Amino acid sequence: MSAISLRKVEETAPALVSLYKSAGVSLTKHGLDGLRAAVYLVIDYSGSMKPYYQDGSVQALADRVLGLSAHLDDDGRVPVVFFSTDVDAETEIALADHQGRIERIVAGLGHMGKTSYHLAMDAVIDHYLDSGSRAPALVIFQTDGGPINKLAAERYLCKAARLPLFWQFIGFGDPNSKQFDYLRKLDELAVPQKRCVDNAGFFHAGRNPRKVSDRELYDRMVGEFPKWLVAARAQGIIPAGA
Repeated sequence: MSAISLRKVEETAPALVSLYKSAGVSLTKHGLDGLRAAVYLVIDYSGSMKPYYQDGSVQALADRVLGLSAHLDDDGRVPVVFFSTDVDAETEIALADHQGRIERIVAGLGHMGKTSYHLAMDAVIDHYLDSGSRAPALVIFQTDGGPINKLAAERYLCKAARLPLFWQFIGFGDPNSKQFDYLRKLDELAVPQKRCVDNAGFFHAGRNPRKVSDRELYDRMVGEFPKWLVAARAQGIIPAGA
């Protein structure tokens, strides 16, 4: 059973009903039906991301993440971190107020900087620890390029491996760009020499992420999550019963 019912989504966010249904199909396909998990969204606010804010790609991703989260978490809200050189904002998106939400948040932000993953990762880790939750968490981490401090990002990913956090990185932009070589490397960091479990995945959504079908995007968002859940439970990272 989903955390939030179809009827509740119809009442609070009717525009997201089709996304909610597509997310449910993917979750069932991957054996995740009935799972309870926190969902986070991390969004790149570097200068090169400007076209993706202007064409609605970022809002579309936020809506899709809300559609997924409604199955996994019952509060109807997703914590969101915007990052560039630093953390630009820590806020949330919600079913009841999702339309145009990204534009309203960005209107209050300053200069779009460079790309630095580790501070955004630290913000997610702090939020999770402060929440007191011990349930698993799926972190959707969107970016259009590699970080300016690669070693710091790697250290934070390895540090987070002992927490119930799975990092699903999503690339926007040219799939052939060398910018994404780092994320492919991050996805393949050695286990257990560098991290106790494989706590990250990566896929590329292309130059026009909105053209990726909802079902394909959800399949890729959650495709590596089940394997991590098994490994994290085996290591005691996720408590029994969570």
